[in-house]
Amino acid sequence: MSPPTPDPAHLDDVYVDEAEVEVEREVLTWPAFGEASRQLAAQVVADGFRPDIILAIARGGLTVAGALGYALAIKNCFAISVEYYTGIDERLDVPVVLPPMPDLVAVRDLNVLIADDVADTGDTLSTVEQIIHPHVREARSAVLYTKSRSIITPTYTWRKTDAWITFPWSADEPLVGPEQAQG
Repeated sequence: MSPPTPDPAHLDDVYVDEAEVEVEREVLTWPAFGEASRQLAAQVVADGFRPDIILAIARGGLTVAGALGYALAIKNCFAISVEYYTGIDERLDVPVVLPPMPDLVAVRDLNVLIADDVADTGDTLSTVEQIIHPHVREARSAVLYTKSRSIITPTYTWRKTDAWITFPWSADEPLVGPEQAQG
């Protein structure tokens, strides 16, 4: 006996057009970012950790690092550029550190706070921690969001989510076309 033929009137109940499926999103606005970064900084203060330097993971961590720097009264901010994500849920096989590489002598024996926007897989944060670990006194990490699949747990997290996050700094399309974009 063959399986029954689906009634065409009820095909929508059986088949889902993937283009119509909404991706669960967490939307962070600029005002919410202000509150989130202050709350993240308050966690650092409450923990008694006093960073000598904030190391931003570019690009998403640049804004976070700046906000933390002001909230923690730390002027020493550095950046490390790591390429991993190439699109929504599209990434390279492994994170790649892009030049110029920060001078690790500048962080020798310092307390470093690594700042990023999200610990998604945790691979980028892990890569940066491995690079600086032999050179610093202590390194801790602060991120706005941590996802459950992250291979590491950041020291400080504002919120946990498994949704795709729309950040205010990347919510709009670039003003330049792909032919003008760098890297």
